[in-house]
Amino acid sequence: MQKIAIYPGSFDPITNGHIDIVGRATKVFDKIYVAVLRNLSKKQNFDLKERLSMVQEALSGLKNVEVESFDGLLVDYAAGKGACAIIRGLRQLSDFEYEFQMALTNAHMKPEIETVFFMTGS
Repeated sequence: MQKIAIYPGSFDPITNGHIDIVGRATKVFDKIYVAVLRNLSKKQNFDLKERLSMVQEALSGLKNVEVESFDGLLVDYAAGKGACAIIRGLRQLSDFEYEFQMALTNAHMKPEIETVFFMTGS
């Protein structure tokens, strides 16, 4: 059985930290969907098509990574992909409280999907 993970974000734009997390996550999971959030209510620096293109180009060397867009509930998207995990990055201690609350909410809705935290690299 394949271990599938979702790495969601706005990626506006994708950063070296994002790329680092995806690269390290490919060593843990068999397949990763990098899910670019389609959020019409949030002001973006780049439109969805541009963000998808930038993410695809930045991650093109990784064989087990697929880039898609999504909207709606993340856990519903993850369940639809057969994911066992949601990947979240932590840059600093202040990220933890927000991410912890989101992980608890997601676990309540879909307990079969774990949240896995990766610390960003140096």
